[in-house]
Amino acid sequence: MSQLLLSQRLPDDLVYEILTLLPAKSLIRFRCVSKSWYCTITHRNFIMAHDRTLTETSRFHAPCCFGVAGCCRGMFYFVHEAEYRVEKENNRMYFWNPSIRKSKKVQLTPSTILDAVVYGLAYHYQNNDYKILRIIFDPIFHQGNLKPKPAEAEIYTLSTDCWRRVVISVESSSRSKPIESVHYERKGDPGFVFFNGALHCIARSQHRNKFIMYFDVNDERFREILLPQNYLDGIFPYSQHLAVFKGLLALIVIEKKSKICHIWMMKEYGVAESWIKKSVPMKEDLWFLGFTFNGELLIQ
Repeated sequence: MSQLLLSQRLPDDLVYEILTLLPAKSLIRFRCVSKSWYCTITHRNFIMAHDRTLTETSRFHAPCCFGVAGCCRGMFYFVHEAEYRVEKENNRMYFWNPSIRKSKKVQLTPSTILDAVVYGLAYHYQNNDYKILRIIFDPIFHQGNLKPKPAEAEIYTLSTDCWRRVVISVESSSRSKPIESVHYERKGDPGFVFFNGALHCIARSQHRNKFIMYFDVNDERFREILLPQNYLDGIFPYSQHLAVFKGLLALIVIEKKSKICHIWMMKEYGVAESWIKKSVPMKEDLWFLGFTFNGELLIQ
């Protein structure tokens, strides 16, 4: 019997090739098969061979020629904000579902040439619907203007195909906060992260205080989550982003001078005391794009 098993044993190089084709979740389990499998799977050369980049699984023709603004649960949206005043009436958006190859054009309300605009796409689980949150604010304040105008908000609902204005009044532990700006790193960034049924962003109040503002898609109210205390002390220059990391709301701060990525994770959602930090050194100054489901950083 033992001779039969030995004769049916696969060559080591073939086993190696098979293992490189398996998903990471399976490989983590297979480390317990034997010592030789553990050594193979955890070896640097195997990790490099298995660490494939993005693979094209399908190809679609997009409904427009401008870039993707964001996506949520298989729905993509594209936004065209004209750069010149005479073209502002042509501001438009497209919803696109590539799985059924259907798109929908949405007309945007005009904004002025000086306005900064950020968007967030959310899925409304209770109504099986999609909503867009659009916040317009004065970018001059983003650069330190002392007399900004209040930020404005609009909501688009896919099922009703209409926009409506809403008042940004953030419910906090102390009092309602007027919002003056939403943080974004560069033009085209969505600015929002959809998590736990709400859109999250880093906002700045009238008193120049930063906090996480989230918009609950169900009751359409704005609320506050406190950022980690003194999380930017001694860090400059830097970039910061909100993300979802291993199922938790996360704040990413990249320290550009020392090339360190600080990952703040909120272990208990909404509880400021539950922020914990993990710092990861980087070899070069990189641009953060997001995380994969298993916690790998996507960088440019």
